[in-house]
Amino acid sequence: MTGYRTISVEKRGQVDWLTLNRPEAMNSISLDMVHELNDYFGKLYNDASVRIVVMRGAGRAFCAGLDIKDQAGRNPDDMPFGGGFGFQGYLADVYIKMRRCPQPIIALVHGPACGGGLAFALAADIRIAGESARMNAAFIRIGLSSCDMGVSYFLPRLVGGSVAAELMLTGRFIHAPRALATGLVSEVVPDAELEAAAQPYIDEMLTTSPMGLRMTKEGLAMAIDAPSLEAAMAIENRNQVMCARSEDFAEGMRAFMEKRLPVYKGR
Repeated sequence: MTGYRTISVEKRGQVDWLTLNRPEAMNSISLDMVHELNDYFGKLYNDASVRIVVMRGAGRAFCAGLDIKDQAGRNPDDMPFGGGFGFQGYLADVYIKMRRCPQPIIALVHGPACGGGLAFALAADIRIAGESARMNAAFIRIGLSSCDMGVSYFLPRLVGGSVAAELMLTGRFIHAPRALATGLVSEVVPDAELEAAAQPYIDEMLTTSPMGLRMTKEGLAMAIDAPSLEAAMAIENRNQVMCARSEDFAEGMRAFMEKRLPVYKGR
């Protein structure tokens, strides 16, 4: 798929700046947006030219959640199959692909991040909030369960079971200061400084080896769900043995001894 209409992708070297681009609708999630996000994140899995993704929203919101008007105006027979769950499964695939892609994702959250928009932020690896950020599990406010789009998986792992239960059972908003206090975001900055705030993370990650960065994202995801210390260490051992056999490890060691920045293959 080319010529995205509801998202835009700006390539800055090895970093993709992905913008949810429906500002007139507060970047709410339409079927067209789901088509395009599935296409974009699906292609990332085998794209070695992209090392980092920065995800943000155009206008005054990160993402206000599902575009209910868009859904109401569509024929159910025209909806995607989505693994047997129709649109529900089709949208869920976006979040799975976000976690499956080897590139770290930095979410820059400003304004509302509600429902599926909250889930976009949670599925990222690092979250930076603007001062205007306010997030909630909006599903429960419209007669649904808050256990949707991976929120019941991501949120308790980030903020703990008690805070997750509070937010999911009530649908109340968590604003930027409390999001920082609970560990939901890494830092809070003025909205106008969000792009600048992302740059140090990008710069530091680009000094790592491509394989080491990918395997750290993968290993961390697996360790969070590991049934035992031994299972987590088995993944660590596998990743380290593979990295240690690469040309990049030899270059990293030489650069460390010579007190210079490494020049990794493919950088």
